[in-house]
Amino acid sequence: MALLTIDDAELAFGLHPLLDRANLTVHDGERIGLIGRNGTGKSSLLSIIAGRGALDDGEIRRQDGLRVVMVEQEPLLPDADSLHASLTARGGLEDMHDERERWRADARLFEYLHRFGLDESRPPQTASGGERKRAALALALAMQPDLLLLDEPTNHLDIAGITLLEDLLVKGQIKSSIIITHDRAFLDRVATRIVELDRGLLRSYPGNFAAYEARKADQLAEEEKASRRFDKFWAQEEVWIRQGVKARRTRNEGRVRRLESLRVERSARRDRIGNVKLALDAGERSGKLVAELTNVSKAFDSKSLISNLDLRILRGDRIGLIGANGAGKSTLIKIILGQLAPDTGEVRLGTKQEIAYFDQLRDQLDPDKTLVETISPGSEWVETADGRKHVMSYLSDFLFPPQRAQAKVSMLSGGERNRLLLARLFAQPANVLVLDEPTNDLDIESLELLEDTLQGYNGTLLLVSHDRAFLDNVVTQTLAAEGEGRWKEYVGGYSDWLTQRSQPVAAPAAEKNAVTGKSARSASPAKSRLNFKEQRELAQLPDELEALEQEQSALTVRMGGADYHKQGATQLKADHERLNEIGRLLAAKFERWEALDQRSAQAASA
Repeated sequence: MALLTIDDAELAFGLHPLLDRANLTVHDGERIGLIGRNGTGKSSLLSIIAGRGALDDGEIRRQDGLRVVMVEQEPLLPDADSLHASLTARGGLEDMHDERERWRADARLFEYLHRFGLDESRPPQTASGGERKRAALALALAMQPDLLLLDEPTNHLDIAGITLLEDLLVKGQIKSSIIITHDRAFLDRVATRIVELDRGLLRSYPGNFAAYEARKADQLAEEEKASRRFDKFWAQEEVWIRQGVKARRTRNEGRVRRLESLRVERSARRDRIGNVKLALDAGERSGKLVAELTNVSKAFDSKSLISNLDLRILRGDRIGLIGANGAGKSTLIKIILGQLAPDTGEVRLGTKQEIAYFDQLRDQLDPDKTLVETISPGSEWVETADGRKHVMSYLSDFLFPPQRAQAKVSMLSGGERNRLLLARLFAQPANVLVLDEPTNDLDIESLELLEDTLQGYNGTLLLVSHDRAFLDNVVTQTLAAEGEGRWKEYVGGYSDWLTQRSQPVAAPAAEKNAVTGKSARSASPAKSRLNFKEQRELAQLPDELEALEQEQSALTVRMGGADYHKQGATQLKADHERLNEIGRLLAAKFERWEALDQRSAQAASA
């Protein structure tokens, strides 16, 4: 059953149309991954589907009564005394005519807020970007739309938040969705169909992103062959029309008209957008030691971010830092670079270091400066790994045309700012490269080119990222935040960390020394056997969890009842607080169960 159909859609904001007689049908139960280069119009298309914009021409037909909810890249939350009140206003829950459905939606909102680890009483004005994104996602899921529209939902989310969202989309009650994302692992897990917005057309590919890549490669090869054949025939006809007087006198008028048609067709043909050209110069080699941390600790507002960490980074290491939002990844980077002093412990820095730092907030970009001033202040030339380049040519390597060279940084989109910061970083030699969330807002093609460039880089790389595929393709070591300031090092990327993290600590520590040459002083042997009290606790936990889940379900149903609002303010408050408490208890007990079960399995295999 078709939820929505778009026929012959046209939309234009500049020289080229964003939609050029585009067609799309969305069926019930589909999870569509909408991909395409930055600036091709994906967000505009999503806004039109959501009813927030209109087509220049064409038709969009929606199923009668279709409920559509959209979560933008940077969701705006109305000011309010609490996050709950702000979301209620954003979602229009108070305006629902069906009182019973309003209470059910409110109960679902509390449930999803807890699942995303949010405090509903916190004012939205104090929330971070990641917390605002999680809150908007919680509201969208609570409203149970027929069609959910998500624009870059993984931006600002940590890996735990991303995998939770994947589970909710794949296993939850939302059956149909359209998702704009550059996260390839997310697309592989969630998407049932890939739709690519390419040169004004919507091209559909069944399956996930991996299936799309295989089909797309064949399609591009065929398209290139067809273009070569066309250009060869066109060139032959141009030679014929320019032949001597005798030939012009006797030429076939039909052939002349055909040539004119070829010229029009070639002029109208839109070639694929060029790729970013990346080249990274590692410059002079740094000293063998980049940084050594001995018993380093750091805390903010009594929260321990780093506790007694021993770490040694050598020239050529490629380390990925992973952990929840707020775990201290950026703080640890600054300590490693000597930009922030630890509370306790010692930091020893290496020599001959040339550092390039990509910060996730893009604070290094002055919004009032032009692109030229940002890349090459006071000069028309840029020294790159490929030699000296004029600044206009260098900017064009990063897909900035000459007519935009004098534009202000403040006029750039998020993806364009990312490309500009990469251009600035790569314009200088660096033997230590620090990338803090470099993949946000980059399209998939640019992201894959950045991967290729980093794979050929022979300096030292420190990477903070929640992009699992990017981590797997770039890093050789993973430093993971494991709670309460504890950090542990693993060999390999994200997938290797997933495999190793359930193993005994002592086993990989010796292997880690042999493979990476790193200190294992921060590793501590885990307990191997449960005592009697812990064995009894492990046996009782499943029943306790089941009881809590039943209470949570019963409370949610009661709060969704038609007459629930008549219970009185005291009872309503008590029920909300209990639902809150159940969420916290479930999280704590699941974590405890996993820890005890893991130790029990380790003892059995010892």
